[in-house]
Amino acid sequence: MKFIVSSSSLYKELQILGGVINSSNTIPILDNFLFDVDNNKLTISSSDLESTMTSKIDIESTSNEKIAISAKLLTDILKTFSEQPLTFIKTENNTIEISASNGKYSIAYLDGEEFPKQVEILDAHETVLNSAYLGNAINSTIFASGTDDLRPVMSGVFFQFNSDSLKFVATDAHKLVKFETTEYTANNVSEFIMPKKPLQILKGILQTEDSDLTIQHNDSNAKFTFGKSSITCRLIDGKFPNYEAVIPKENPNVLTIDRQLFLNSVRRVSIFSNKTTNQIKLKIAGSLLNISAEDFDFSNKADENLECQYSGDDIQIGFNSKFLIEMLNNLDSETITLSMSHPNRAGIIRPVSNNDNLKESITMLVMPVMLND
Repeated sequence: MKFIVSSSSLYKELQILGGVINSSNTIPILDNFLFDVDNNKLTISSSDLESTMTSKIDIESTSNEKIAISAKLLTDILKTFSEQPLTFIKTENNTIEISASNGKYSIAYLDGEEFPKQVEILDAHETVLNSAYLGNAINSTIFASGTDDLRPVMSGVFFQFNSDSLKFVATDAHKLVKFETTEYTANNVSEFIMPKKPLQILKGILQTEDSDLTIQHNDSNAKFTFGKSSITCRLIDGKFPNYEAVIPKENPNVLTIDRQLFLNSVRRVSIFSNKTTNQIKLKIAGSLLNISAEDFDFSNKADENLECQYSGDDIQIGFNSKFLIEMLNNLDSETITLSMSHPNRAGIIRPVSNNDNLKESITMLVMPVMLND
C-alpha cells in the first residue's frame, strides 16, 4: 500500500471523524481509523459500534487495501504539520510509514478486515433536505433532550416526517421544543428517535454546509449522507411521548418582550435564586413585568422591572430560570412571546419573526414551578 495525501485535508477530516470514537473502548480496533484505499480515493471510517462515520478524500495512489491506524497517534502527529503532501507506505514489519518534508514516522497498524462493517439500510424511507436547514433544526431542539438513562426515548430527538411537514421534537419532561417546517416534506409518513451523539456531530458540521442531505432510515437504523461524508447510527428503540397532548392549546395571557432584554434580566435575577430550585417569579400587570428571586436560606433577594407588551389577566407564575435561559439562548429573534393560561400550566415561548417565514415555526414549552409564597 502506498498513497500521497494533503496533510491539512486529512487532518480536517480526522478531526470530525474523531468525534465518533469513545475515550475508552473494550474492543481495541475501535481506537483506530479505518483507511480504505481504492486507487485515487481514500475512504476513512470511525465507529463506536452504535454509530459509524465515513468520509472520502482524493489521494494519489494505485493501491487497493484496508488498514486500521491508531486515531490518537495519527491525529496528534498531523496537527503539528504545516500544509504539505504526506506519503503513507506500508512496510514489511507491520507498520505504516509516514514521510513528511522533514522526517519519517512509523505507526503500527491492524488488519482492516477486523473493523466493524457499516450497517446497510434495507427497505429505507428516504428524505432529502438542505444540510444547513437540518443543522438548524438539530441546534434548535437537541438542548431540550433528556439525560435520564431510565427514559432512553427522551434522550434523543424525535423526527416526525409526513407529506406536508417535517417535525423535530425534544423533551426532558421539564421543557419541550418542537421545530416544524413545511418547506421540506417527505414522500412517506415515518417517525424515529435519533440518539444525541451522532446529532451533536452533525450539528457541528451541517450549519456551515449548504448542500443537499439525504436521510435514509428503517425501523432500526438511519443514515445521513452529505457531500463526501455519511453517518450511520442505530436508532433509539421505543415510543416517543405524545408531545402534542402536553402543549396547552388555549393561552390567552400573552407577554411580548425583547428577547435579549428579558434574557439578561433573568440571568441577573437568577443569581439570587435558590441554587436547588433556580426558581424565579414573573409578575405581570398591565405593561409592567416584575422578575424576582429569593434564596431564603441565605437572605439573598433580587427584583427587576421591565416594560413589556401584555394582553390578558394579571398573573404570577414561577419558572426554573435555568430552563428559561436555555430556551432564550437558543432563539435568535429580537422579540419573543410568552403565552400562558394559568400559573400551574406550561408557558409557551415562540419567536416573533421579522421575515414572516410562515414555512418554519419553533414552539418551546417550559413547565412552571410552585411558588414559595
